[in-house]
Order: sequence, then C-alpha cells, then structure tokens
Amino acid sequence: MSNSKPIDLNSSSTTPTGANPFGTDAWIFFPDRLDALETFLREYGFAVLRGLFDEDFMNAMELECVNAQHAVVEGTLPAKHGSAIFVDDIDGSKTSKFANYVLYAEEVCPTVRAAIDDPTVKSLMQRWLGPHCWTDPERFGVVYQDARPGRESSYTRIGWHSDWQSGPNLDVWPAVAFTFHVDGTSPDNGFLRVVPGSHKWSTPAPFDNVNGAVVPTGSKEAMGHTDEAPPVAMPLRFEKVPGEIAVYVDRGDIIFHDAYLWHSAARATSDDTTRRHVRGGYYGGVRANGARYDEFVKNAAR
Repeated sequence: MSNSKPIDLNSSSTTPTGANPFGTDAWIFFPDRLDALETFLREYGFAVLRGLFDEDFMNAMELECVNAQHAVVEGTLPAKHGSAIFVDDIDGSKTSKFANYVLYAEEVCPTVRAAIDDPTVKSLMQRWLGPHCWTDPERFGVVYQDARPGRESSYTRIGWHSDWQSGPNLDVWPAVAFTFHVDGTSPDNGFLRVVPGSHKWSTPAPFDNVNGAVVPTGSKEAMGHTDEAPPVAMPLRFEKVPGEIAVYVDRGDIIFHDAYLWHSAARATSDDTTRRHVRGGYYGGVRANGARYDEFVKNAAR
C-alpha cells in the first residue's frame, strides 16, 4: 500500500503558496509507512494514518461512544462527562436535549482507551515528543465529539486556531493531537481545514478573539517551532487563509496534527449527516499537575 504521488519532504519553505503543493491524498499513510508519516508531520504539521483500526473495532467504538452520549443526555453519567443542551421547539418551548460532547470518554469507552494506548499510536507520539510524552487526564480527558449540523446541535464548526492557544499560560507544549474518525468526512458533513507548515510559525496568543475572553496572566506572547512570524494574521473566524487545504478522511482514519498548526473545521452542507470523532492529544512539556482549564480556555476557540 502506498501513496499516489511522492512529494518533496526536504523542502524548507514554510510559506503557503496559495495552491495545493501535494498530490492527491499525499498526507495519507498506512502502518507500513510510519517513517514517511513521521517525516510528513514534522514538515507539514499534520498527517493521516489509515488501516490501523478494522471495522469491528470501529463498530465497537461507535456503539460505546453513542451509548455514553445517550447517558450524558439522560444524566446517568457523572457530571464530569458532560451535560446536555435543551433545544427550543418551534414555539420556543424547550422540549428535547442533545449532547455534542462526552468528556473523559476514555473512562467509559474501553475502545477509546485501547486506541489511545495502541502501540503504533504511542510509538508515533514518542517519535515526535520524546519517550516520556503523556496524555492529560486532568484537562478534559479524551473527548467524543458529535459535530452534526442539524438544529439539535450547538456545535457545527470551529474557526481558525492552533491548539496551544487554548492554554498559552501552560507549559504542557509541544503537543500532537489525535482524532479517531467514527465518520468519514466530506463537504457534505464537514471537514478539516489546515495550513500546511504553519506549525513552524511563531503564532501570537489570541489577545483579540471573537469571544472577548481574557488571556491569562503569564501567557506566552507567541509560540511555534521557529521564531518566524506568520506571513498573514490568523483570521478570527472562518475566512480563507492563503495556502489552506481540505483534509478529507475515511471512517477509522486517524488525523495527527501538531499543536501549533493552524486549522479549522468547515460546517456540513447537508443537515442530514453526522461528523463524529474522538479527539485528544499527547504532550511533551511540563505536566499541568492537576490544574484544570481556566475560564479563558472554556471560552476561547480551541
């Protein structure tokens, strides 16, 4: 199994060209090409691993996560796992509830725990972050996220951000996020937008943001893998960024992305679809020592 078109992994350019420099699915790798996947992520800030989880495993993950989501709605899980929102009916009465998230999914879904601890996943994280990298159970754990676009959903897309901006006052960085996809993605149900190479920029903390959140005391001015300033300002919402590309995946795929990478999620074009995934990350910095997200992190776009 191989990718359809080779690319130059030795390029040192970190400035987007405004056009897709890759061949079709150049960022998709199989378990027999982990070295190439590692190199691609280091150069471009993201990569997709395909073929690690089989359909039986994904069916079990889907069932466990959906059951946990129902339990959040019904209130039969502890409050730490999330809460349900009320959906207004046509006449304004609150008649139904829905949960976009299950927090700490690894504690109630055995397949999620197994996926996080999978030897291939862990070995890749150790390549990128060092042998002592760790997952952070104190923040929100690993999250099952249902980003369906229908009117019952309060989360359908997210604007431009890099993950480190969710805690610019923390020393847990660098980090690499993982997303286990329960559903494949497309323009129909929404997809990931990324700016390849943007993890190398020194991106400013979000001192201006659409939520009006206050950046915590002690926050870094900017972070990235180099001191190079971004060639453009990060948009506050969903605007087009020069050089951005769409990353589509299949059910069972894993997207890895660097915590400094610029990315956003596009809304679905059809309301009769689902976009469900399990997301979390490994960290290579200083452990948070049990400190939870502050109010900035709860309000800021992550």
